[in-house]
Amino acid sequence: MKRFTNNMKMPKSAGWLVPGLQVKRWFAMTFLGALMMTIGFLILCDIKPVYYTMQFIKKVATVASSEWIAFAIVLAGAGIFFKGWQKTNLSILGEDDGIHMLEKLYRRRKLNRGPKIVAVGGGTGLSMLLKGIKNITNNVTAVVTVGDDGGSSGRLREDMGILPPGDIRNCIAALADDEDLITKLFQYRFKSGEGLEGHSFGNLFLTALCAITGDMVRAVKESSNVLSIRGRVLPSTLDDMKLVAEMEDGRIIHGESNIPEAHGKVKRLFTDPRRCRALEDVILAIKEADLIILGPGSLYTSVIPNLLIEEIANEIAQSSAKKIYVCNIMTQPGETDNYSVSDHIKALMQHANSNCIIDAVLVNDCIPENLAKKYELAGSYPVKVDFENVKRLGVKIFPKKLIEDSREGYVRHSSNRVARAIYYWFKKEHKSIKNTMFSNHESKSECVVK
Repeated sequence: MKRFTNNMKMPKSAGWLVPGLQVKRWFAMTFLGALMMTIGFLILCDIKPVYYTMQFIKKVATVASSEWIAFAIVLAGAGIFFKGWQKTNLSILGEDDGIHMLEKLYRRRKLNRGPKIVAVGGGTGLSMLLKGIKNITNNVTAVVTVGDDGGSSGRLREDMGILPPGDIRNCIAALADDEDLITKLFQYRFKSGEGLEGHSFGNLFLTALCAITGDMVRAVKESSNVLSIRGRVLPSTLDDMKLVAEMEDGRIIHGESNIPEAHGKVKRLFTDPRRCRALEDVILAIKEADLIILGPGSLYTSVIPNLLIEEIANEIAQSSAKKIYVCNIMTQPGETDNYSVSDHIKALMQHANSNCIIDAVLVNDCIPENLAKKYELAGSYPVKVDFENVKRLGVKIFPKKLIEDSREGYVRHSSNRVARAIYYWFKKEHKSIKNTMFSNHESKSECVVK
């Protein structure tokens, strides 16, 4: 609740006055009802409340302005009644429960009216994005790749025959209300113990739920309910999808974790089995979306794998929603060496078999002057923004500062900056569409008049 009240920048008790909670109207009705009952009771007892009140006001009015007196009485009465009503509710619910109810009301009334957003990707890039997006809307669906075969996820996938839970776990933690605590719990890795070492608690939690509920979708849904996450998390497919890359030198690399280690240029990426079926809820979410976001994240092992599922790629291409790609800030050694922004877009279009997969690309326009040398040592460099090549692809460029401020010269996405930039672009696009429609309507009207 501290985060909620800090964002609102007002006293806790004043939080009940936030617009959109739809509380004040019912409070006013309650107050009016109480006032009418009181007046009716006094009339019934022949106390003549109106008469005596008016006499009192006339006497006081000789000393002070009647308007100010009336205003003071109404204000004082409303304040006393409101405070009593609030304290009564908090006494019944408990102080903490009352505050929690206030936050839930705020979220339900404000965030539930937000745009329907589908975020497609995987890895840390998608979870970073979701941390910011959840403050804009509750209507967010994270579509997560299931090609991971390394680390704890890979071991559980091999031993238990389940979809890799790692990326799903990260997204659930990112969308959780108590983000800090849940993140620490879900990301906790056992450092010892036979069979436990290297596993994260979140992966084991999802694995256990999967065994209880019967499939990963139900496991994710139940865990989301337990953790009260904002939005929902969906695997892109329930098929046992494995990634295969054909390199430019002719090599065929099997497994997501082996692709960056191959240290070559990816010519083509495909799945095994070749035709994976999309989850129906994913297709429905894309159909209903107002905004679709691709990335950020590893191009070939987080973002593109979702587009290899033909139904998903086709649905995104045909969607009337606004579509934006959040380009990576730095190149990724072994995957996108020497890639420019247009190279990232070409790879997306090629694997989706469509030039309509995105409308715009969000790029970072601020690189620290003291860029940490660890990037150069690792062979990672800032992605070149080649404006002309991007425009030739029919994609708009939207540059913004997307990184967190760092004295050490580290380059990390700021979830809030990325989310705000995307939302600003989305509203701007909608405004321009409305203006265009209005202009077209005016011109048509003029033609009819002539």
